[in-house]
Amino acid sequence: MSFLTSLFGINSQKNEAITVLNAADFKTAITNKKVQLVDVRTPNEFKTGHIKGAKNIDSFSSNFKTELEKLDKSKAVYVYCRSGARSRQSAKKLATLGFTEIYDLKNGILGYN
Repeated sequence: MSFLTSLFGINSQKNEAITVLNAADFKTAITNKKVQLVDVRTPNEFKTGHIKGAKNIDSFSSNFKTELEKLDKSKAVYVYCRSGARSRQSAKKLATLGFTEIYDLKNGILGYN
């Protein structure tokens, strides 16, 4: 039983690190600030248009985890994708890597523009 409690406790702590923001709040949070802004779409998707200042780290890439680990864990990370599914998974990955302040754009860049 204590194993399950500790397991679920860890999971809830990881989920607490992730905040889903609507487009307006996300825009406000990143505007005129130096933030770690990560677009987890493919390079081709990124080329079609992205949020200014975003770093492209393809969630399908074999070096995805390695690239995420290069980010500063002591700073907030803002993550987005096309519609929100990949960024949700990426936010969870960031939490498992020890990031404690993660902001995920609800509905992705489709809802942002």
